[in-house]
Amino acid sequence: MEDNLKYKRVLLKLSGEALLGSQEFGIDHIPLEMIANEIKEAYQTGAQIAIVVGGGNIFRGVKNSAKYGMDQATGDYIGMLATVMNAIALQSALRKIDVPCRVQTAIDINKIAEPYIRFKAIRHLEKERVVIFAAGTGNPFFTTDTAAALRASEIDAEVMLMAKNGVDGVYSDDPRTNPKAVKYDNITYDDIIVKGLKVMDTASCALCKQNNIPIVVFDFAAKGSIINILKGNNTGTYVGG
Repeated sequence: MEDNLKYKRVLLKLSGEALLGSQEFGIDHIPLEMIANEIKEAYQTGAQIAIVVGGGNIFRGVKNSAKYGMDQATGDYIGMLATVMNAIALQSALRKIDVPCRVQTAIDINKIAEPYIRFKAIRHLEKERVVIFAAGTGNPFFTTDTAAALRASEIDAEVMLMAKNGVDGVYSDDPRTNPKAVKYDNITYDDIIVKGLKVMDTASCALCKQNNIPIVVFDFAAKGSIINILKGNNTGTYVGG
């Protein structure tokens, strides 16, 4: 392990949309391979890396359940299965470039992944394996942001990395639609909640605050961002106490 790492165990939250690429639906091999290579570079520093991946590139529970006339719980379960598909695809991309990896799911699907067991996940990390947590929390009505904060708390992660697509931190408004939006270099958990900033859901922010886990929001497309964060360099927006 490199001696100059600020964070040695991290939880990386990836949105499903990060896997879309130029497509409107599904998984594009180009961003999938790019993400895998970025993770490999961070992994090679010796850091222990766990990942939570969303499923919005395939199915968004809240949005699609209303669209198709189904109850939200059913839509959320379908969304959980979408995260499993993304996790397996990411596992394949990582294994292809010689990064040992395990997928653990909050819903038992024993033919394709391990069930989530906290101490087993920690043991994988200690044995220098990347761990991907899929199926959210295993319960409807909770987002994958909340699942990320929960898993970060359970594995004693030192920081939660929130990867965004084309946005390099937390802004006062959406910088893609408001050119006057101001970027924050540092912000508190309470500011996220009180100002209603749409960077993550309030439950995940509150859980990180409760367990004193800092959050770094950054643009995943910026090459080398994860390594910069691991080394403590100013990247994105730091959310803390």
